[in-house]
Amino acid sequence: MSLGEGIAKCVTLTSLDLDLSDNSIGKIGAKYLGEGIAMCVTLSSLNLVLYGNSIGENGAKYLGEGIAKCGTLTSLDLNLSDNSISENGAKYLGEGIAKCVTLTSLNLYLIENNIGKNGDRILK
Repeated sequence: MSLGEGIAKCVTLTSLDLDLSDNSIGKIGAKYLGEGIAMCVTLSSLNLVLYGNSIGENGAKYLGEGIAKCGTLTSLDLNLSDNSISENGAKYLGEGIAKCVTLTSLNLYLIENNIGKNGDRILK
């Protein structure tokens, strides 16, 4: 069973703190995490630290899709620094986060990525 599958079974989870920094999970690991997080529909607080995992554009997309399904999320701390995330990856994240209409607290760290000059505008 993957970590994402395990998380998916915690359907009444309200808070998740997960630090997988520098673990080389890549886009496939991010896909499984995104799928698992998507099943946690009662999640109100998510602290996800994936610093230095090379998830890239597709990994950011998978995470954005998963986060978008968390309709009761009020607090999101997301550290995706040093992950080779492109401008499109930032766009996917922004689209997912935008669907979290109950968010009252957001901390987003995208240091050392490749989002370019337009990346910050895409996230607004």
